[in-house]
Amino acid sequence: MEPHLSSSNTQHLLEQQPPTTTTTTTTTTTTTKSHGKLALIPLVFLIFFEVSGGPYGEESAVGAAGPLWAILGFLIFPFIWSIPEALATAELATAFPGNGGFVIWAHQAFGPFWGSLMGAWKFLTGVLNLASYLVLCVDYLKLVFPVFSSGVPRYIAILVSTLVLSFLNYTGLAIVGYTAVTLGIVSLSPFVVLTLVSIPKIDPSRWISLGQKGVQKDWTLFFNTLFWNLNFWDSASTLAGEVEQPQRTFPIALLSAGVLTCLGYLVPLLAATGAIPLSQEDWTDGYFAYVAEMVAGKWLKFWMEIGACLSVIGLYEAQLSSCAYQVLGMADLGFLPQFFGVRSKWFNTPWVAILVSTVIALAGCYMDFADIISSVNFLYSLGMLLEFASFLWLRRKMPSIDRPFRVPMGLPGLIIMCLIPSVFLVYVMAVATRTVYMVSFILTVLGILWYFFMKFCKSKMWLQFNNTGEKLEYED
Repeated sequence: MEPHLSSSNTQHLLEQQPPTTTTTTTTTTTTTKSHGKLALIPLVFLIFFEVSGGPYGEESAVGAAGPLWAILGFLIFPFIWSIPEALATAELATAFPGNGGFVIWAHQAFGPFWGSLMGAWKFLTGVLNLASYLVLCVDYLKLVFPVFSSGVPRYIAILVSTLVLSFLNYTGLAIVGYTAVTLGIVSLSPFVVLTLVSIPKIDPSRWISLGQKGVQKDWTLFFNTLFWNLNFWDSASTLAGEVEQPQRTFPIALLSAGVLTCLGYLVPLLAATGAIPLSQEDWTDGYFAYVAEMVAGKWLKFWMEIGACLSVIGLYEAQLSSCAYQVLGMADLGFLPQFFGVRSKWFNTPWVAILVSTVIALAGCYMDFADIISSVNFLYSLGMLLEFASFLWLRRKMPSIDRPFRVPMGLPGLIIMCLIPSVFLVYVMAVATRTVYMVSFILTVLGILWYFFMKFCKSKMWLQFNNTGEKLEYED
């Protein structure tokens, strides 16, 4: 079966090709089926789950640095990190609205090698994230079913949950999107209740606490927690070819998801830290459930644990969609063989890409959880540095290309906007462990070797590739 090419980006670029550019070959594209396109609300919640999934996991910021620093972190960090990333994503996703997202941006800015390397970094980041979500999902299940704590039952639980969640992704992006809406509402609802119940008990003086005496601050954990909870704004860009009117929808969706994410972190944090006396060393992952029990009772704790499990499901579905449609976009652009872009006859979803992402994620489940997270942060930092560089260079290289959403700043202002988060990215990489350096180096080398191997396969015509990407090179 021939793959359906997601050609919205291809057509967009070819239509804008200037008269001075000569095209010596004819490009044939197949339009993606129109059914199952993502609407605004499902896209908002998919972005929400790509980035956040709710306040679950922000507790470590309080444990690392105390309530005041945690509140300031989740109040200020979105302005110096999340907003620049979201603005760059909105501009590039509307200028180049095709599956592949950041791969297309790096390709257009610096050429196919950097597009392929960007794809390798981001894909590996995504599948390692999937692995961490699978581990988290089973960790929540073992609270109810202790048999899943270790051994064969744990591995079976990971396998079965993976197959079930991946099959849901296979049934269609629209279904996944509306599932994300439901999961988002349900997983956030216990925090709404927690906030309302906490209001009479809040003592504002607790918010300005710098932490308990004798508890040493862990700034590495603090910044990694902020980074972990507020990144991946660009992940949904790989779905741009599946979105209704992406030039109009993407900026609105990013803004809406940004507001939802920031309020989802800040409001429960204010409620929880203000309602109970500080026991800083208890503020680790999952502590919100115990706060809920102290404030309202066991019923709210149980509700929050269910919400945490549903949030992990939403995180998995959103991340798997991003990975799968990135692979589809890379196949459409010729970075991967056409086979990787094959879509299901029944659901029009990229089933090969979903299968590949799922298998690699399952393999990653056997890594140490801390190493998974640290490796994800390092590879993500490499990809984001390249992404910011692509954003700035495309402004200079193609200043007059149609940008339905344009960040309202000149190049000097954009450089400053990107420089601040880039400094933080370098910091995250600098504090990595030797193991993370080694893992990231090996994976980067494998990504480079993969590019040259694919290039060799093209030259020998061992595999069938699309040549769309070769025709997208043009000067503005």
